[in-house]
Amino acid sequence: MEITCAEALVRCLEMEGVENVFGYPGGAILPVYDALRSSKIKHILTRHEQGAAHGASGYARTTGKVGVCMATSGPGATNLVTGLANAYMDSIPIVAFTGQVPTSQVGTDAFQEVDITGITMPVTKHNYLVKDAKMLPKIIKQAFHIARTGRPGPVLIDLPKDVAQTVINFNYPTDVELMGYKPTVKGHVAQINQAAKIIMQAERPVIYVGGGVVNANASEELLWLAETIDAPVVATLMGLGAFPGDHRLFLGMLGLHGIKAANLAVTECDLLITLGARFDDRVTGRLGGFAPNAKVIHVDVDPAEISKNILSHLPIVGDTKKVLEALVVRLDKKQNVAWNTKVAAWKEEFGPRYRTEGNLLKPQHIIEEINRHTKGKAIIATDVGQHQMWVAQHYNFTGPRDLVTSGGLGCMGFGLPSAIGAQIGRPDETVVLVTGDGSFQMTLNELSTAREQGLPLKIFVLNNGCLGMVRQLQEFYCDKRYTAVEFSFVPDFTALGKVYGFKGISVRTEEELQSALTEVFGENGPFIVDCVIDPEENVLPMVMAGKDLCDAVDIE
Repeated sequence: MEITCAEALVRCLEMEGVENVFGYPGGAILPVYDALRSSKIKHILTRHEQGAAHGASGYARTTGKVGVCMATSGPGATNLVTGLANAYMDSIPIVAFTGQVPTSQVGTDAFQEVDITGITMPVTKHNYLVKDAKMLPKIIKQAFHIARTGRPGPVLIDLPKDVAQTVINFNYPTDVELMGYKPTVKGHVAQINQAAKIIMQAERPVIYVGGGVVNANASEELLWLAETIDAPVVATLMGLGAFPGDHRLFLGMLGLHGIKAANLAVTECDLLITLGARFDDRVTGRLGGFAPNAKVIHVDVDPAEISKNILSHLPIVGDTKKVLEALVVRLDKKQNVAWNTKVAAWKEEFGPRYRTEGNLLKPQHIIEEINRHTKGKAIIATDVGQHQMWVAQHYNFTGPRDLVTSGGLGCMGFGLPSAIGAQIGRPDETVVLVTGDGSFQMTLNELSTAREQGLPLKIFVLNNGCLGMVRQLQEFYCDKRYTAVEFSFVPDFTALGKVYGFKGISVRTEEELQSALTEVFGENGPFIVDCVIDPEENVLPMVMAGKDLCDAVDIE
């Protein structure tokens, strides 16, 4: 069958089962958009290319499928970069397509020409510049395989306009064979046997869970492991939801703003079973003081993460789900009565907490009430800042893929477009965006996209009139010398919402909050709730730079 390369691209997407594409058209990618007209694939026209990348990320995070986005050459392509870097840091599978100037103009500084493969090389798992039209189907097959296998990540395909218009004999390959790319899936049997022996001998085990457990769909196996060996569980930000937040063994998030009980358990444990986590700086604090008494078992699909930051006494390279399946059958039921009694006491004394005095709404209380109204069953998207940490501390995620947040890159402006992607991916579920007045203003243009798509998003803006997390850092590290963090103007978010077809509600008291929550979760329409909070409210605990997890600044 002879078709143009652009038509072949769309045909390949259909054969990969792609249902939605997030994008923004332009001249260089015009042939692809022309071919897309005759496809059943739904195109979501975002209001900025960054929104397309974040939308594809939100879709991928909540569905487990590969997200797809596309943009034109030049500024269209460069506007994808932040979203690709965000997906790369959080191991999210995305395939991005960019238009490019004709091959005869590549390297001539033509209109809207940039070397997007060069630009994105550090922030993609792999990328391609298509020079031979006949190779495009094979390249697309490889791109989806690379994006979803091993440690997932974004792949970019740059398609020159003349190549897109070239007629080829279309044939989509069924198999992928890539020299040098053979991700290890099954863990080494001897290592798994040794892990079982170490686990059975441990008296104070802790299971430390990262986003790799979510990516591997290993939540059920994780639950079996924790209940079999009676071990408390702590999670990274990306690992939240991998283990039920309301389970007796769950202590919450660890790290810089981690729950004190979780940090104490890690500090005192004699065995740290690390699953799909990378010991990043937000988790460890001072490396020399992290889990100082523990042997470390580290399970990860990416061998580059083994002993990168923390020495692994027993590494197991492989897919977390497959490793846990093999490990659990080698374990006997055990109890750690003395250890869990101690941990339970820490959980009772040092669980999520905050000061309740003051006249303004407490942001932690807002999150707790959202949790109560949703029963932990909603998809929660966040931006980055104080509100993100309050969600991590005070919302009980009961299932995987229900938290959509920017972890490694810490990208403000991620929240709204990612919530759009999440709602499109799981249209029958409640999607709540918790954002800040700073983050929200970065990408609120995507309210047009949400309205155009008829999405019933529930948006809660924690409005403190400043860049709260930066203000908090300046309080601690700059002796309260506040610079460029206070907004002299903040728009009326309720009025803004009405312009975009959202029902706007402003809340300043607990009574107004309760009324708003009843209305928001009692109706199916889109809402923006402007929650005015104290600008001096801090996220605590907080581990200062160079300090150990057990030395966090906390509520006195």
